[in-house]
Amino acid sequence: MTLEIGITTAPSMPWMVDYVIEAERLGATSAWVPEFWAHDALTPLGRLAGVTDSIRLGSAIVQLGTRTPAMLAMSAMTLQELSGGRFVLGIGTSGPQVMEGWHGVAFSKPVTRTRETIEIIRTITGGERLVYDGDLFHLPLPDSDGAALRSGASPVHVPIYLASLGPANLRLTGEVADGWIGNSFLCESADVFFDEIAAGAATANRTLADVDLTVAVSCEFTDDVDRAGRRHAEGYAFTFGAMGSATTNFYNRAFERQGFGDAVAEVQRLWLAGDRDAARRAVPTEIGLRTNLIGPSDEIRRRLVEYRDCGIGTLRVNPIGDTLDAHLEGLGQLIDLFRDVNNEPTEQGEPT
Repeated sequence: MTLEIGITTAPSMPWMVDYVIEAERLGATSAWVPEFWAHDALTPLGRLAGVTDSIRLGSAIVQLGTRTPAMLAMSAMTLQELSGGRFVLGIGTSGPQVMEGWHGVAFSKPVTRTRETIEIIRTITGGERLVYDGDLFHLPLPDSDGAALRSGASPVHVPIYLASLGPANLRLTGEVADGWIGNSFLCESADVFFDEIAAGAATANRTLADVDLTVAVSCEFTDDVDRAGRRHAEGYAFTFGAMGSATTNFYNRAFERQGFGDAVAEVQRLWLAGDRDAARRAVPTEIGLRTNLIGPSDEIRRRLVEYRDCGIGTLRVNPIGDTLDAHLEGLGQLIDLFRDVNNEPTEQGEPT
């Protein structure tokens, strides 16, 4: 199996465009733009489509509920046209704090909303007339003057990747998605995610191999592994303490299923009590090290082999650095290691 490298970028990086242009030249195969409560994910991808030739361009992720399914389909078809077929629509449900606090949209039935949104998008992008009667969406609206329309744009395939952490959404990913936008992922506990995706795939006569598995990592080349691991671990305090409410935090639940339940609960308790420094200190260094690529080249190469061998297809990487030159230097080193790993002979004597 070949491991690919993608990069994460955003308009908050003043050199976003130059970074993606150079990443494509170096050999990165995809570029991903996030969306939370700052810049949107889709507008930057339109900009990047005009200055690149081959790199795939994905949203990671567009938050469901911020746009109607039809608007998402229209945006996806536009970006697919502008990019010459290189766009990947990454979507996810976000969480109640963002959806209800920032967008004023009720966070309800997230799995149902995801399924119905995908079905509507595929109806539109497939060139069919839009008639849909689901639990959440009814199109055209009943008892209205709405018409059952067909898109005026030419039909086009738009790959849809799902960000999912919980068991039900992971099963939905396996059933209906082209790929997985993964995070909070440890190779050692990959089955926590993959077993659910595979179970969902089986219900649609598919297998895990039919889903492109991608996960997010940071990268730091360093000989001071413990210090770097500690710094990355402390960054998770905000995730465990603030990325959700006291009762609903999907990241915490994902780490709990991977054996870190007590530690994550303590971090959240300290954060919510206002002791942010103690919360940062309470995050296990192991989390920082095992969810990222940290260390000298030999260690990072070893970790790349682990990701490849557990079944990951693409790493969405943000090399550590404060400048464009630093990012490109780290990315160049990493791509060299990727190529080395992918050219490694298998037991049968063939490259992966």
